[in-house]
Amino acid sequence: MSFKKETPLANAAFWAARRGSLALLRLLLTSGRVDVDCRDSCGTSLLMVASYAGHIDCVRELVLQGADINLQRESGTTALFFAAQQGHDDVVRFLFEFGASTEFRTKDGGTALLAASQYGHRQVVDTLLKHGANVHDQLYDGATALFLAAQGGYLEVTRLLLSSGARVNQPRQDGTAPLWIASQMGHSEVVRVMLLRGADRDAARDDGSTALLKAANKGYHDVIQELLKFSPSLGILKNGTSALHAAVLSGNVKTVALLLEAGADPALRNKANKLPAELTQNERILSLLRGKEGHRKSYLSCIFD
Repeated sequence: MSFKKETPLANAAFWAARRGSLALLRLLLTSGRVDVDCRDSCGTSLLMVASYAGHIDCVRELVLQGADINLQRESGTTALFFAAQQGHDDVVRFLFEFGASTEFRTKDGGTALLAASQYGHRQVVDTLLKHGANVHDQLYDGATALFLAAQGGYLEVTRLLLSSGARVNQPRQDGTAPLWIASQMGHSEVVRVMLLRGADRDAARDDGSTALLKAANKGYHDVIQELLKFSPSLGILKNGTSALHAAVLSGNVKTVALLLEAGADPALRNKANKLPAELTQNERILSLLRGKEGHRKSYLSCIFD
């Protein structure tokens, strides 16, 4: 795909669309010397620029002068994609009135819905869904709109997508589920909502790590508390370690205490045959582990004495 080299007048039109200068844009278009669908070297149109910037008056002028709403840039992006990405709901709604399509994809599989979800624009997501956007859209790596909203910690977008039929356990190609990414990022409220909507608390990524292990590794206490309400596995995982081992390695005393209180066993050995206590020199953590071990032994001794 090749595009004409920009002329000085076309450059002026792009400047007007970017800055929202309606009078200049109208003057250039009506002069007959600037094509309403002129494009730069990347395939960007005037309508894309005005939509990205949220200048609804310029968008309206361009559309009424015959701009092609569904032109795609070299990267695959459209005016609707840019308006959705930037959260300009008035522009999105206007573009739909004149035939904007939600079907177009970028080179990485991106759609307007995925872009709006990634940046947390709840109202735009709602508008897109009402105009036929597919709640199951995925990037080519498998990331869904729900995944992207969870990654960003956008609670209201997460709720909206779930109520619109998004699959809470749909993983990315590497096995990463929305719950895992929300936990890894420390978004406890999003974690809570997804667990209540049926997220698999023990879903493991291809590397064997679970949401609880990642939260333990990062020391996200609020996330751990939400996950523990749903009784996740505290034993040795498919990757040969446990959440307690991860917490000890991270050196976070409160995380270790939370897991021990929930019933994590300090006597479990990881794939390297190491006890959690053998992974740290932190005296406070060692004291917690010994204390738990001591309670367990005294309890057992009471049974067998």
